[in-house]
This record gives sequence, structure tokens and C-alpha cells, in this order.
Amino acid sequence: MTTSADEASSAALKRVRLEPVSFSSLHGIDKDDLGASLAAFRRQAREIIEGGAGFSRLVLFGGRRDDWLPTCNAALAATDAHPFFASHFQPYRVHAYDRPDGLFTGYYEPEADGSREARAGYDVPVYRKPDDLVPFTEAEEQKTGLKYGRRVKGVAAPYITRREIEEGALKGRGLELCYLRSWVDAFFIHIQGSGRVRLPDGTSLRLSYAAKSGLPYTSIGAVLAERGVIAREAMSMQALRTWMAAHPQDARKLMWENRSFVFFREIAVEDETLGAVGAARVHLTPHRSMAVDRANWMFGTPFWIETHYPPEAKRKDHGLSRLMIAQDTGSAIKGFVRGDFYWGWGSEAELIAGHMKSPGRMTALLPHAVAASLGLPR
Repeated sequence: MTTSADEASSAALKRVRLEPVSFSSLHGIDKDDLGASLAAFRRQAREIIEGGAGFSRLVLFGGRRDDWLPTCNAALAATDAHPFFASHFQPYRVHAYDRPDGLFTGYYEPEADGSREARAGYDVPVYRKPDDLVPFTEAEEQKTGLKYGRRVKGVAAPYITRREIEEGALKGRGLELCYLRSWVDAFFIHIQGSGRVRLPDGTSLRLSYAAKSGLPYTSIGAVLAERGVIAREAMSMQALRTWMAAHPQDARKLMWENRSFVFFREIAVEDETLGAVGAARVHLTPHRSMAVDRANWMFGTPFWIETHYPPEAKRKDHGLSRLMIAQDTGSAIKGFVRGDFYWGWGSEAELIAGHMKSPGRMTALLPHAVAASLGLPR
């Protein structure tokens, strides 16, 4: 670890406290379907055993891969989920001083009509990652302020913008995966990081995140709120879509305010009950996979979340408490008590994900060896 990393870690620890609690004190965990959580954890356990890509970077409460292996191997042999989680993990309630109430949002897998070839009515391209989009060296990152970009005559430079790409900057390079009907459909697949494209022959094409251009992400919902077009408290994905449908020309210009661009890859999914591949390199499990701030938490970490559904979900019991597994991340997911629930696909998933902005509590379950290596109290 470098000195700067040590300093960053020290500063982060001043903003959070992990309080050891008992497994039995997690209110409602005895009523949760921990079998679904164990199935999601097993997928991550196999990835950790086979390589553990998440350990390639510094993670504040990540621990070492070797410390995870006994728990991962035990997961593959476990026959009863409740005793497994109760005996192999130490729960820590997470207290973030800068966001004591926490924030939990949702995302989903959008569906859209499309075609593998450009044809009448299908003229909005979805692109695979270009070869000239490259990671920068540490020196290049310090100079540009960007982690990714391109090199122009050997000099690091920002990648081309969303507007430039949509106006044809990548045309003719054979990067098109498919074509959609609308720029709005494409934009929301970009925001969610995955998508299901319904093809004319009745089959579907599954899109999974491959890379992003490296330019900073700008929330166009926040832009509209700042302009007073939609009140901040009324902003949701559904409100944004409604406004965009009513103002198609202005919507195109608004989307260009987000200069960042996302590239995809086509994936095969043998189990249709699973979602796209998340940043943790495993298929996401609806209602059990969660995106977290990967600077703080290792992929595979289970979290007991206590929050609530958005009012728009119209649930009789609006409480939402369940054991989630960290298997994804996102540029907007920053903080210690911050999570983004993966809801799957379909109208209900879109409704909940589009409206969810709920406070709540988070308890991290760390393998005993990880807690010990981090010097955490037990």
C-alpha cells in the first residue's frame, strides 16, 4: 500500500464505525429466505475460489482473498443457509457519520425492441467496446483526471463524448451489437448497465456492461431539477421518461449533457431466472444482488439491509428487510451505508427501481478471518 493509500484509508476510517452485533439481533432475519441469498453467495464464492477479480484493487473492508477461501468453500458444501450465515460471519452494524440514515436505491434490466441489423425503424446503435479506449497509467490519470480515455499521437486525451458518438464518430468501425428504436431506450440501458433486446424473430439478445468512456457521469435528472423543470422531490425515472417523451428534441440535447458513454457485450445466459453479469463477474440475482461502493466493500460481502419499498410500489407491508450480496457497483454508488438493489426486469422491477430512494440501516457480515485480519472488534 502506498503512503497516499494509507492516508486515504485513515481518512475514510474517520467517517465510519463498525459496531459488532450478534446474528440473532438482526431483526427479521429468521423470516428471510436465506436460501436465495446463499445461492447468490455461492456464485460469488466460486468466482473468488477461481481467482477473485475484486481483490486486484484496494478495498477498505475487503480483507485478503486467502481469508475468504474457507468461508467460500464452506458455502459450496452448506446444506442449510441459516446456520451457514450464522456461524461463518461476524455481523457489523455500519455507522456512517456523513450519512447516518443511509440511502438505498434500485436498478433493473430494461427491455427494448431491437434488431441485429440496421433496418427501417431500428437505427439507434448499441456499441461494443472500441479498441482505442484504454486504461491510463497513473501518470496519465494524474495529468488528465481520468482513469480511461484514448491516446492521440501518443498523448493521453479524453475519449469522444456521447454527442460525438451519437452523431456518428464510431460509425463504420464494425462495433454495432444491435440497433434500437429510440435514443431514450438506449440511454436507459446505458444508465442501468444492462438490457434485454427483443428481436423481430421472437428471440432476445442479452446486453451486459463492457466498459465506459471514462468521462464523468452527469445525472440528467439532477440537471432538470436544477433548472426547475421537475421538482427534486418529484424526480424519478418514470417522471424523467414522461418529460422526455413530451419533449423529444429537448430530451436529445439533455442526454448529451451526460458526456459519459457505456459500451456493451453480448452474453449467453443459460438460466433465464438470472440477470446480466455484474461488476463482480457473476450473474446477478434479482432481489438478492446489490451494487455497493467497491472502494469500501469487497464483492461477495453479505449485508443485512433494513429499509422500505417506495410508496409507489403500493405494498401492504412496505418494510423491506433482507440479506443482500454485494455483486455490482456504479459511479453513483458512493458511501458506506449506500446500496443499489437489483430488481431484475419487467414492469414491477422498473416501477420499484425507478422510485426507490429509501433511507435505512446496513449491517455487513464479514467472514471471521477477514474481521480478524482487519483488526475489527468481535
